[in-house]
Amino acid sequence: MVFADWLRGFGNLIILDHGKGYMSLYGNNETLYKQVGDVLHGATRWLRWGKRRNEDYGLYFELRHESKPLDPLTWLAK
Repeated sequence: MVFADWLRGFGNLIILDHGKGYMSLYGNNETLYKQVGDVLHGATRWLRWGKRRNEDYGLYFELRHESKPLDPLTWLAK
């Protein structure tokens, strides 16, 4: 985990480094259970997404490779 904190526009945000230039971002979380430097294994509970201010419930999810956004449907299909 390379980022775990509040960030304007994303709320509580977690960024995971998957290696080889790949990162995943998870925003709009109600609670973050892990900190920068923590390593996730298997079914580790590391966040709880929820409602942010007056917005609807939902998780913001983004994939990047070398800072460029990727279509998550293509990546998840693998």
